[in-house]
Amino acid sequence: MSGGVDSAVAAARAVEAGHEVVGVHLALSRMPGTLRTGSRGCCTIEDSMDAQRAANIIGIPYYVWDFSERFKLDVVDDFIAEYAAGRTPNPCMRCNERIKFAALLDKAIDLGFDAVCTGHYASIQTDAAGNRELHRASAWAKDQSYVLGVLTAEQLEHSMFPLGETPSKAEVRAEAAERGFSVATKPDSYDICFIPDGDTRGWLAERVPASAGDILDREGNTLGRHEGAAAFTVGQRKGLQIGTPAADGKPRFVLEVRPITNTVVVGPKEALAIGLIAGSKFTWTGLAPEHPGIAFDCDVQIRAHADPVPAVAQVVSVPVPAGADSAGAGATDAGAIELVITPREPLTGVAPGQTAVLYVGTRVLGQCTIDRTVSAVPVPSAAVEPAPVAVPAARA
Repeated sequence: MSGGVDSAVAAARAVEAGHEVVGVHLALSRMPGTLRTGSRGCCTIEDSMDAQRAANIIGIPYYVWDFSERFKLDVVDDFIAEYAAGRTPNPCMRCNERIKFAALLDKAIDLGFDAVCTGHYASIQTDAAGNRELHRASAWAKDQSYVLGVLTAEQLEHSMFPLGETPSKAEVRAEAAERGFSVATKPDSYDICFIPDGDTRGWLAERVPASAGDILDREGNTLGRHEGAAAFTVGQRKGLQIGTPAADGKPRFVLEVRPITNTVVVGPKEALAIGLIAGSKFTWTGLAPEHPGIAFDCDVQIRAHADPVPAVAQVVSVPVPAGADSAGAGATDAGAIELVITPREPLTGVAPGQTAVLYVGTRVLGQCTIDRTVSAVPVPSAAVEPAPVAVPAARA
């Protein structure tokens, strides 16, 4: 119970469905603020009190579990390390993957509980063979299945989402008001919970050492200098401080952040169109495709509120360069194993570190953390970036 309206209503519905329910609030910070900043952040002392008031009305036991150290290691420190490596992480995905449906679920099962029930807007369905599948919520405007794409088949067996079939958030708020919950009109939280003021760049500047480096164009020419590569994100236009205008007079955008060389690559807006994405850290949500090594049709979604795009996906073996360490998850004697996704129309605003979630209809099939991208626009120098891979023909 986060202290919001969704989890409060989810808990009440679970009780009415006949389950024995215990409310748990996660303390994720050792120094939580006493008050929220508008709608920013969550998991504050105020949120804990809101959750307890809801639990009291429902008539269920209520506990606060301290997961602050685990949250710092698995979410906050990971967020910092990813940015330092020139990647754009999604902390909400990591929180679901490593805290709510790993640390929390593990502890719950150890204590004898059957499942973790949350206020996420997603639906669990069972196929003809009895296998559980994760599907989009009935209300796509509020659908949160994307951030649950990291769940495994085993975790789905111990998950409940009572709000998945609710037509709208307005209906949930109305139900909360009828139940007498004080959170019925409480604003939704947004942005990164551990950066409540929303100043991600300023927050990172205090934690990621910065050093000056070059700003390059796609041909490798130096256009200017930056004061720290971690402060830039793919798709960024403002704050580049390039003195020399482009030959066509059009603005430039950040295309790549290269931490090893401490350089930032910029180029035209059209170069942000991505024709291929791939990642070695991938999982299946429920049953895996029967033959993942054979190209299959799906939809890919790269942000929580992005539209799904038709794509072709395939698990392939990628040779490891001489001298590279091939140990670890997804590695074989032949090289690394990647999930390669080729959209049938270019994606925009894609950066390594983001999560690509695959769908088949409304069903969540799986996900991967994006390791590399290939532009759909030819690069002037073949040495800078490989050519995009052609989209395979649609399969029946």
